[in-house]
Amino acid sequence: QVQLVESGGGLVQAGGSLRLSCAASGIIFSRNTMAWYRQAPGKQLELVARITSGGSTSYADFVKGRFTISRDNAKNTVYLQMNSLKPEDTAVYRCSTQILWGQGTQVTVSS
Repeated sequence: QVQLVESGGGLVQAGGSLRLSCAASGIIFSRNTMAWYRQAPGKQLELVARITSGGSTSYADFVKGRFTISRDNAKNTVYLQMNSLKPEDTAVYRCSTQILWGQGTQVTVSS
């Protein structure tokens, strides 16, 4: 079955950390650029971070220095390590190959 399944979201206090995971199946994971997006209530979907098949990474300015994207091709999984979380990071986080999208995992940061 072709799918992306996110996990790892939850409720955390400001300043805390979470690690999101996105497990892929049914695709040649190692050949895909993977990305994390987020959408807060009433706001547009925004790109958070991206990692290419070769491991090159890029980040939105609002997460630089706080979030780290990584991948494990042996496990067909992409990760998003989120540190120094802020209330404004509250959103549904989704992973994507640009064609395929996961359902998302909720991250809530309390002040």
